[in-house]
Amino acid sequence: MSNQKNEQWIVKFPKGDARRLFVLLAAIDALPCPTITTLSLKTGHNKGTIKADIKRLEQYGVDIELQGDVFRIKSWGDLLKKDSVRKYLRTSKNS
Repeated sequence: MSNQKNEQWIVKFPKGDARRLFVLLAAIDALPCPTITTLSLKTGHNKGTIKADIKRLEQYGVDIELQGDVFRIKSWGDLLKKDSVRKYLRTSKNS
């Protein structure tokens, strides 16, 4: 199954695909005001699963905080690197 481009923003992976977490992480980093609503619109994630998916990113060492309604990355941790995640997603868009 090939990856589909989300017409709103970035590559869209099938449900259950771990790479969806990287899409969510990149969106939190890139959007000026990453709320549950904007993240859902831009990534195709279901609003009801975004908080749980953000919790799953903690397994990769990522520290994300919620300031009011806005998510902010406090730390990418030691495992994931911002440039590597972005490069991977750009490459995946062309698959």
